Amino acid sequence: MKPGFRTYLTPPYCNKTTPLQIPLSEMGNFCPAVGPLSGRNSRSTVQNKMYSHKLLTVFLHLDFIRMAVAHCMVHQIPASSFMLPCMSPNETSVIPLTAGVVASSPVLHREHGTAETNSLVLVAEESFLCCLWSETHANCSLYTAGMETKKFMSSEISSFAPQQTDLSWNIQCWTKGDLELFVCILKMSNKKSYLNGEFKINLLYVLSELSLEDMSTGSLKGNVMVTPCNCNGSDKYECHIPSLKLNYTYITWLNVINGVTLLQSPLMSVRPINIVKPEPPLNLRLEMTDKGQLKICWSNPVLTPYPLQYEVKFSGNATQNASQVVEIVIETSLIIGNMLVGSSYLVQVRCKSLHGPGFWSDWSTPYNLNTEDVMYFPPKILTSVGSNVSFHCLYNDKNKMILSKKIVWWLNLAEEIPERQYTLVNDRVSRVTLFNLNATKPKGKFFYNALYCCNQNRECHHRYAELYVVDVNINITCETDGYLTKMTCRWSANTNTLLVGSSLQLKYYRSSIYCSDFPSIPPKSEAKECHLQRNHYYECTFQPIFLLSGYTMWIEIKHQLGTLESPPTCVIPADVVKPFPPSNVKAEITKNVGLLNVSWTNPAFPNSDLKFQIRYSVNREEILWEIFEVSNAPTKSVMIKVLDLCVVYIVQVRCSGLDGLGYWSDWSKPAYTIVQDIQAPLRGPEFWRVINEDPIRKQKNVTLVWKPLMKNYSLCSVCGYIVKQHTSENITWTEYVTSGTTYTYPWMEDAHTVTILAVNSVGASSMNFNLTLSQQMSTVNIVQSLNAYPVNSSCVILTWTLSPQMYVITSFVIEWKNLNEEEQMKWIRVAPNISKYYIYDHFILIEKYQFSLYPIFPEGVGNPKTTDEFIKDRREKQNDAGLYVILPIVISSFVLLLGTLLISQQRMKKLFWEDVPNPKNCSWAQGVNFQKRMDIL
Repeated sequence: MKPGFRTYLTPPYCNKTTPLQIPLSEMGNFCPAVGPLSGRNSRSTVQNKMYSHKLLTVFLHLDFIRMAVAHCMVHQIPASSFMLPCMSPNETSVIPLTAGVVASSPVLHREHGTAETNSLVLVAEESFLCCLWSETHANCSLYTAGMETKKFMSSEISSFAPQQTDLSWNIQCWTKGDLELFVCILKMSNKKSYLNGEFKINLLYVLSELSLEDMSTGSLKGNVMVTPCNCNGSDKYECHIPSLKLNYTYITWLNVINGVTLLQSPLMSVRPINIVKPEPPLNLRLEMTDKGQLKICWSNPVLTPYPLQYEVKFSGNATQNASQVVEIVIETSLIIGNMLVGSSYLVQVRCKSLHGPGFWSDWSTPYNLNTEDVMYFPPKILTSVGSNVSFHCLYNDKNKMILSKKIVWWLNLAEEIPERQYTLVNDRVSRVTLFNLNATKPKGKFFYNALYCCNQNRECHHRYAELYVVDVNINITCETDGYLTKMTCRWSANTNTLLVGSSLQLKYYRSSIYCSDFPSIPPKSEAKECHLQRNHYYECTFQPIFLLSGYTMWIEIKHQLGTLESPPTCVIPADVVKPFPPSNVKAEITKNVGLLNVSWTNPAFPNSDLKFQIRYSVNREEILWEIFEVSNAPTKSVMIKVLDLCVVYIVQVRCSGLDGLGYWSDWSKPAYTIVQDIQAPLRGPEFWRVINEDPIRKQKNVTLVWKPLMKNYSLCSVCGYIVKQHTSENITWTEYVTSGTTYTYPWMEDAHTVTILAVNSVGASSMNFNLTLSQQMSTVNIVQSLNAYPVNSSCVILTWTLSPQMYVITSFVIEWKNLNEEEQMKWIRVAPNISKYYIYDHFILIEKYQFSLYPIFPEGVGNPKTTDEFIKDRREKQNDAGLYVILPIVISSFVLLLGTLLISQQRMKKLFWEDVPNPKNCSWAQGVNFQKRMDIL
């Protein structure tokens, strides 16, 4: 080891290669008195010697950082590069301090004043001196062998010759533009030969919320952090402090280890916000003012927490010797006029903090001012439907500028824009304005309209401006849930009209109460995350909500060409409530009254009055709903008149606010009615009798047959029938038939009346049909004739005539059956005042049928009239009538055909005999009989 350097017992954290945390131990207010080195009294010397052993103990066991702050031994890291030289004198030497030497800390200014001019610093053997050098001053710390700090000083650089140092570092520290990383770069500029081998460098730091002037030993909180510095090439090291707190004070120092030799820098302080090196400005471009002046524009780097100033540099390219022109501005643009346009100048911009310290950023990417033949400003515009836009044009044809008054505009090279939409900004710049734009229709792969700047000869340059017009009318709908705790908003965008690469974001602003009549987009807003659903709708939820606040919402459409916003809409959650559907819905058909009774339980929220809708339908495969509205709130049930009482109904209920605001709830769960007897059947069944002779018993058996009672008469079922018989002797008896539709009994009386009653769970029918069977009346003949005329296989017309009679007819009964087959007899009751009836059934016309007509009197059933054949005269008469129509048509057609043949014959004669020679004119034809047949030999 070189004499003059001593191996120190370094704290254990100095030899680590990974970041460590070192707890700060408490040390009270220990702060030795520090005074000027020259003129020091003996008492101070004794005290310093007494503290020497204690100070070594502090280095080894206590907290050096708090002691250093108490001794005011901290230097501010500048917003520039600085030098860190370290030297070790071989023997006791004197270092002169020139005029202007001052203490390095404001506290030293207050306590000790300014050092004397041309004072001397005594450097003892086995000591070393480390300094922080800026461009004009050096701040040094002198350490003894026992690590006792002697003095910090400032002096001119000339006070120390470079050859006096054993090791020198060029250091530059800054905060990166992303504000997340503190970077220090160390470059070794001078190293003595005995300092060989690898260097191990650690950067140590601790944080404080206070500034350096207000800092005390108690303000240092937390742990000392250690981060290693990585070697990036020969003699170059880079140190990083991540996760910065921009407005905190960082106390830092460097430990440089070479073998067993430790060099420790003086303490340094920095607030990361004061040494930010921003990212360079972005997106340099040319734009044009409304007055036709060109300006160079740029965009701010991201994440800049303070205002910036900019330096704009104009320089020639590498082939020119043009001088640089630099201007400093505080705006993000600089008017350059039209003189530089078309030149080969390059423009670059850099930035730094407008107020306070900081670094200049790197220069931006160069922008070439060498323009094209035709320049459009802007070259591309993204706008919305219904808006107005303007384009500027600067036309340079073959290095000759076209005057603005000679410029014409064309749209898609197909439509000349009227001259009234032109504006002559100046002699060289023309502007065109397009009004009330429609959405751009895609043309293959192109989603824009092309705007061309042409000369008066209709010669257009191939370059054009692009106009993108997007329909941003997006409908946003919101609904508040039934618990009044959240609001769900939905919206859908037509992706076919959006540009590729567009992103959509819902923005909103909540006002304190209600909505304005004409909502507008406020300057402050918040973004809401929405998720795309399967139905191609976006959906987002606000929770919690303020029921009476106005939520102004719109959709922000971002694209690399610009940002568009949909028309805003304002929603009050209390006005868009969608209640929960009613519960416990029940439905039934009331007995006796026969109405559909629907009841339900209202939802718990909202508490305001509600109106209701009931939809009901017969429960079948094809549901046909009918709607019944109830607005006379409050109510929880309703009676509805329905046509069919004997079917199953499906019923659902929904509700909405009585004031008309908000939405209808979803339909409730369906309720179903049960088919049950509403009341006793309205009437008994229609019936007829069939009389069969029993020769063995020599009696007549009567079989009563009836048709099943329809539901609209049975209301709604029939559990049985009561056959009631009443004789002329006023004797009555009944029989109950539980199943079937027939009943047979012997005819024992001369005359009796039969009545059949229908019975259900409510009771028996009160209106019934009566049929009197009388031996005497069965011989009465009043039907004079009966004819059956077949119409087709499904219809037969039955007609009859009556003879004059004295009886009152109550009805007729028609019987028919197929005699060729053993099928059941069919019958039907018809009115008494008709003489023709259409029977609809399946008839086989080649079969033989029997038709019978029975007159029904109050006194009994008369003798029937029977026929067993179809009358064909009606059909023949119909055929004769058809013949009368067809015959004249046939005769007329024959006469017309005959006349046509005669005319054709005459024309054929003229065609074929026109060239036959006339015997009177031709000598050879005289004496020849052309009518006589001559054989050709």
